[in-house]
Amino acid sequence: MIPGSCDNSWVCQSVEYNRVWIPDEEEVWKSAEITKDFKSGENVLHLQLEDGTEISYTVDPIKQTLPHLRNPDILVGENDLTALSYLHEPAVLHNLKVRFVESKLIYTYCGIILVAINPYKQLPIYGDAIIYAYSGQNMGDMDPHIFAVAEEAYKQMARNNKNQSIIVSGESGAGKTVSARYAMRYFATVSKSSSKAHVEDKVLASNPLTEAIGNAKTTRNDNSSRFGKYTGIGFDKRYQIIGANLRTYLLEKSRVVFQSENERNYHIFYQLCALAKESEYQHLKLVSADEFNYTSMGGTTVIEGVSDKADMVETQKTFTLLGLKEDFQMDVFKVLAAILHLGNVQVKAASEDKSYVSLDDHHLNIFCELLDIDNSKVAHWLCNRKLMTSSETVIKPMMKNQAVNARDALAKQIYAYLFDCIVGKINNALLFSGKQHTFIGVLDIYGFETFDVNSFEQFCINYANEKLQQQFNLHVFKLEQEEYMKEDIPWTLIDFYDNQPVINLIEAKMGILDLLDEECLFPQGTDENWLQKLYNNYLDKNPLFEKPRMSSKAFMIQHFADKVQYKCEGFLEKNRDTIYEELIEILKTSKFQLLVKFFQEDEVPSSPFNSSIKIKPAWPVVKPTNKQLRKTVGNKFRSSLYLLMETLNATTPHYVRCIKPNDDKLPFEYDSKRVVQQLRACGVLETIRISAQSYPSRWTYIEFFSRYSILMTQQEISQNDKKQICKISLQRLIQDPNQYKFGRTKIFFRAGQVAYLEKLRSDKLRGACITIQKNVRSWIQRKKFLRLKYAVITIQQYFRGQRTVRQAVSATALKQAWAAIIIQKYCRRFLVRRIYQLIYVATVTIQAYTRGYLARKKYQKILQEHKAIVLQKYARAWLARRRFQSIRRFVLNIQLSYRVQRLQKKLEDQNKENHGLLERLTGLAAVHSSNVSKLQKLETEFEKSVAQKKILEEQIKKSKEETEQKVTKLEQQYTSLEGQKQELEKKLQDKSREMEEKMDDLTKQLFADLEKEERQRKILETNFQNQKKDYEKQIEALHEEIRCLREENIRLQQQSQDDFQMNENLKQEIEQLKKQAKEIPGLKKEILLLEAQKIDTEKQIQTQVKDMREKMSEVTKQLLGSLEIEGLQNRLSQEDLEQMNEDGELWFAYDGLKKATRVLECHFQAQKESYEKEIETLNFKIEHLNQETNHLQKLFREENSVNDNIRQEVTRLSAENMIIPELKQQVSELKRQKLDLENSLKEQASEMKEKMEKVSIQLHHDLEEEGSQRRSLELQRQNYEKEKEELVAKLEEIQEKNNQLKKEFKSESEAKGKIRQEISRLTAENMDLEEQIDMKNKSIRKLQDQIQALTKTIEKESKAGAPPPPKEYIGMLEYKSEDEAKLIKHLVLDLKPRGVVVNMFPGLPAHIMFMCVRYADHLNDADRLKSLMNSIINGIKEASQNHAGDFEMLSFWLSNIYHFLNCLRQYSGEEEFMKHNTSRQNNNCLKNFDLSEHRQILSDLAIRIYQQFITVMENNIQSMIVPGMLEHESLQGISSMKPTGLRKRSSSIKEDPDSYTITTLLQQLSYYYNTMCQHGMDPELIKQAVRQLFFLIGAVTLNNLFLRKDMCSCRKGMQIRCNISYLEEWLKEKNLQNSSAKETMEPLSQVAWLLQVNKTTDDDAKEICDRCSSLSAVQIVKILNSYTPIDDFEKRVAPSFVRKVQSMLHNREDMPQLVLDTKYQFQVTFPFTPSSQALETIQVPSSLKLGFLIRV
Repeated sequence: MIPGSCDNSWVCQSVEYNRVWIPDEEEVWKSAEITKDFKSGENVLHLQLEDGTEISYTVDPIKQTLPHLRNPDILVGENDLTALSYLHEPAVLHNLKVRFVESKLIYTYCGIILVAINPYKQLPIYGDAIIYAYSGQNMGDMDPHIFAVAEEAYKQMARNNKNQSIIVSGESGAGKTVSARYAMRYFATVSKSSSKAHVEDKVLASNPLTEAIGNAKTTRNDNSSRFGKYTGIGFDKRYQIIGANLRTYLLEKSRVVFQSENERNYHIFYQLCALAKESEYQHLKLVSADEFNYTSMGGTTVIEGVSDKADMVETQKTFTLLGLKEDFQMDVFKVLAAILHLGNVQVKAASEDKSYVSLDDHHLNIFCELLDIDNSKVAHWLCNRKLMTSSETVIKPMMKNQAVNARDALAKQIYAYLFDCIVGKINNALLFSGKQHTFIGVLDIYGFETFDVNSFEQFCINYANEKLQQQFNLHVFKLEQEEYMKEDIPWTLIDFYDNQPVINLIEAKMGILDLLDEECLFPQGTDENWLQKLYNNYLDKNPLFEKPRMSSKAFMIQHFADKVQYKCEGFLEKNRDTIYEELIEILKTSKFQLLVKFFQEDEVPSSPFNSSIKIKPAWPVVKPTNKQLRKTVGNKFRSSLYLLMETLNATTPHYVRCIKPNDDKLPFEYDSKRVVQQLRACGVLETIRISAQSYPSRWTYIEFFSRYSILMTQQEISQNDKKQICKISLQRLIQDPNQYKFGRTKIFFRAGQVAYLEKLRSDKLRGACITIQKNVRSWIQRKKFLRLKYAVITIQQYFRGQRTVRQAVSATALKQAWAAIIIQKYCRRFLVRRIYQLIYVATVTIQAYTRGYLARKKYQKILQEHKAIVLQKYARAWLARRRFQSIRRFVLNIQLSYRVQRLQKKLEDQNKENHGLLERLTGLAAVHSSNVSKLQKLETEFEKSVAQKKILEEQIKKSKEETEQKVTKLEQQYTSLEGQKQELEKKLQDKSREMEEKMDDLTKQLFADLEKEERQRKILETNFQNQKKDYEKQIEALHEEIRCLREENIRLQQQSQDDFQMNENLKQEIEQLKKQAKEIPGLKKEILLLEAQKIDTEKQIQTQVKDMREKMSEVTKQLLGSLEIEGLQNRLSQEDLEQMNEDGELWFAYDGLKKATRVLECHFQAQKESYEKEIETLNFKIEHLNQETNHLQKLFREENSVNDNIRQEVTRLSAENMIIPELKQQVSELKRQKLDLENSLKEQASEMKEKMEKVSIQLHHDLEEEGSQRRSLELQRQNYEKEKEELVAKLEEIQEKNNQLKKEFKSESEAKGKIRQEISRLTAENMDLEEQIDMKNKSIRKLQDQIQALTKTIEKESKAGAPPPPKEYIGMLEYKSEDEAKLIKHLVLDLKPRGVVVNMFPGLPAHIMFMCVRYADHLNDADRLKSLMNSIINGIKEASQNHAGDFEMLSFWLSNIYHFLNCLRQYSGEEEFMKHNTSRQNNNCLKNFDLSEHRQILSDLAIRIYQQFITVMENNIQSMIVPGMLEHESLQGISSMKPTGLRKRSSSIKEDPDSYTITTLLQQLSYYYNTMCQHGMDPELIKQAVRQLFFLIGAVTLNNLFLRKDMCSCRKGMQIRCNISYLEEWLKEKNLQNSSAKETMEPLSQVAWLLQVNKTTDDDAKEICDRCSSLSAVQIVKILNSYTPIDDFEKRVAPSFVRKVQSMLHNREDMPQLVLDTKYQFQVTFPFTPSSQALETIQVPSSLKLGFLIRV
């Protein structure tokens, strides 16, 4: 195809392989492909059908009517039919079929029309989530939907303050009623008012009621509306529903008395008959619907799948919801039952001219009984009529058929009145009191109808459709003109079908309706006469009026949709709608009020829409004529139609055309014949024709540039102005300037030009693909060639080298070379093996020593840990037992007091009951005395009456008998009262005995408890005495051990002096030996021999010395590391010591021992410090226990009842308290002894240091002397052996001394260990004694407080006992009660978050509030504390309400309320919250009050602020999600735009720099995160908030994907995956990976994967089912059906593949919902995080204006 071509202008061009549409009888249009070029002048077109059949299509050579061209596949399945390049009937039909059958999409735009195809199946696309998804969206942004039309109407009403109308039309069964119902439901949902009137529910409830009384089953529809309905929904200035008004048109009254085969009467009759057997409907005397004539004519009384009984219950609920009471409902049911019974009244023929109704007719009597009228009059006037002349009145009998018609006319009239009455009641229920601002009308009206037999009803319906089609054509024409003028394009007149001639034929002066009304004026007028007038006036004069060839009782009218033949029989009767006045008068005389109201000639109240809105039609309309004829049905209908047209012309219309896809009501079955028939009838094809005549395809410059930039040259793209680029490139691509026009913002194309551009684009892409493929294939082949070439060259080199070697090398050379290699091998192996053996030996040695060292170290560590665990076990068990015993004692005391109090309360209650019984007894006695006095009076009266006359004797006897009866009754009452009195006395006695027994038991129990307490006290005293004795014994043992140690020290000093003397003696002996050596020169030879031996021995000694030095160094290291002295002795043998002595190694050993002693001293010091730390921790635990006991004391102080036994206990304990000073003296003496022991240990350690230094010096001198002796032995051979023996003996002595020193040191270390153990034991016992003293003091203080409570002097004592002002700050803020309001104002209401965040630490206001709470708790002022807490809570509430939309304020107060809640927990005194506190923080805990209830209130408030906080973030970020995640191209050049038709996407690719991107979304998330961090929000709360935001991003993006078919493509899946990766990187950057936010994006990730994966084979289907685990089956199928290729290179998903996936997902159990609930919020938790902030260091900044607060 070339530029300038269109459907019929492609002659003389190469059109081979183009696809076209040709007519077909079955499918209407069939696709074919041209197999041979067509040239001008030819009359045959060679085609090939899709099934491979080749045909020849004949072309008229004169007209050249060529077949329609088919659109490219890329344009098939578009949301808007006007986006198609070729706009014609087959293109529209095929596009609708692809969307309906393959994609399962029932809605499609056609310009301004929404085409809705009935799926005959429930679809999950109408939930509240779908409504919210479409709310606020522009019409082109989402897939076509009835909600999109409703949103457009609502938005235009709000934006332009102009009334709107939604016109829903279509055939019966096309889904008009359902579409109108969904539109009204949308308005009711998105515009919910805050009032309690529930107007929205009433508006929706009116639908089931009107359907019950106005809908019926027809052959085409089970719920067909048999009347037209215009529902006007009123809105106030806030655009919230305030009311509604219902107008009806042309109710099909004839259905009440006649139904065709397989049809039913109105639903309400069958619903009423379904409840005939119910008791409340028995008076209606109903039977089954099969037994009534009016409900059984059609032959069927049941609709498959519908329960009339359940529908009746729903109808009754609707009555009640609309405020219609049960009395009115029962009256309605009476009228309906009367109509049914009237239909069963038998009219019998008396003769040919007469008829009668029997007065005994059962149904006649029921009819008259229900309506409360005279049955004889009804029977008479049903068969007779009154004729009035000028002179007389004549009663004329009627024939049977006339009487039946009169009966049926009466039934129709009654039902019509009832219908109007119910509609009036509905309008009254929906009436609004306020002033209406605007309204939206929803018109649900019958579409064009043509049947085999068409009568007066079809004529009126088609007349109404002619008027609506005219209004539609003018509106489309007007919009088209406005579009051209807006874009500054020259306007050319477009020829469109104008149906004004048909309308004139029907409604003009002397038109069909006028002639019909004129004929109705004549009493003798007939249908034949009227038809003859039509023939005379219009036959052969008006081309739109024809006479049928085969009938003389019918006429034909050429309507805009089709030619319709009307049968004239019944036109006059239906137009007159006559009913005889006599029957009306009988009904007026009824006492049944509802029936009487039917015939009251009151003016119909005007609609509220007419009174509040001045309707100005957009163009003039023809006013009705002939005022005299207004009472006919045709005249009434014409008047109501004029009013409807005026209303529609004064509003902005929106069109919904409902299409019935097949007559068998099969789901998703598409009958092309039926569909094209309806498309022609409803004006859709006319819209297409008007659009195709001008410039149907319209692209913005940005869209054109984005799509077709690939066709532009580099020179064109180099310019900056994209608009100019588009103009230049388009002029180059399309040579004919008439085929397009440049507007201000858009380019207008004629039909076919977009397809031509698409062809150029696909050719360009195909050429580029071929080039890429060529180069890639060339690269692959060249790479393969180079690899083969390299392999060939390598093989050649190898073979050539082999050949050269064979030629050049001899056998001897090869043998020599081989021998040299063998020798080298063995030599190298030997060298490497030697090196390996050396390394192996060294490695094994190192490993052995290392493993031994590590094993010993590990053993020591395990041993120490085991000992520590044992100590901790016993210490903790002891503490737990002590704590349990103390708590148990307090609990027993509390239980005792509580039980006493309960018994006292029971006694008081019993006394009250006794008093009540005594009062009753006194009352009964008073009654008895009054009765006795009455008896006495009666006796006196009786004596007086005896003296009276005899005439009164009978009366006296009677009175006497009566008095006797009364007396007997009173006596009986008296006896019964006496019995009751005795029973009560017995019960009182029994209860008093029981109470006495219980009191005795309680007193016994109390005495037993006291005895137990006394025994426990004595046991404690004995234990204390025994422990004291044990302590004294242990102290004495310590004194003895110290004395032994001193004696041992003296003995060691004496031994050292003896050793010194022995050394002196040895020196003297050595001098003597020197003298003797000079005297023996003859032994020189032996000396030489000995010298040789000496050299050998010296070598051995040197090697041994080296080994021993290594051993000694390792030993010293181990000794310094493990602090074990005994190990050294075990590791050194006797020979080692001897060799060490020869080279001075012993000195090094003693030096190591000296270092070891220093290390041991350090170790001892460290252990001492650790013990002191343990003592401090135990003191801390004791303080904690003291606090718990204080808490229990507070609870116990609240008990007011204390008996005399407790006072005795106080005196006894006070006596025992005299012993406490003595115990304290003993403890102080033990402490003094402890200090003495520590001093003595220090002195002994210093003495040991001095002794070791002396010994080391002495040894050093000895070793030097021994070295000189060794040198002298070199010269003196004779004395060598003796010296050696002496040295060995000396070494043994030194070793013994060393052993003794070790033993002494060991004993000293053991003594020190015992002393340390004794010290720890004494400190623990000291602590126990202090705890016991504290317990005694606490119990004394507790009892004293209770005594003070009994004396009721708490206030004075609290004032007198107030602590003095502390010298240091204790973390409180003092304030006055009158400053409380000022505190809340400055700290909560007037505080600005930014200043606080910048200048102060997070949570400062929360800490200030808590410090004030601490002050109120410190004062023990309950009223002040309660008032402060309530003020804080109310202040935070007010701050959050006043700044409900301020994100920073909500974040700030959410953080502070969280900090405040944590402070209340941390300082509550509860153990679970005090684990991480310091001792200072534990001292700051609340002392007097439990604020757990206030914590719960604060927690609820925090949850509410969190939800508000999340809502604000969601509202701010929601508008960024779709542009950022879906529409913005984060990967540039990946996606390209497609044509969008008339409904342009408002959020398409724009050059607006302020448009949202993924970067904008990430910046907003970072702003939220940084603000929360600045406000000091807990990380767990931040994670929960981020998780909620990510869920919203995923849900909104996913919902838009489900509802936007244009976004479901492979490239868009890549964009979404890229954007998700950006979000994941953001989470990683902020360290929020474990916040579960990534998991909420899993459904969106799976959808992105699903868009990119292959969708062809069975394996693909299985993989989709396995991978998409987070998506429901409905969602997966929706994505597959909505998958839309962007280029020709992508393929659509085959329907067979979708069915395959659907079958695999059949067993999956998931929710059938399509979209996600974006309003869902995860449950929030507030974790406890203790604050490290010290309260005493907090200072109040002056900027907070809280100078009235004083730090305490």
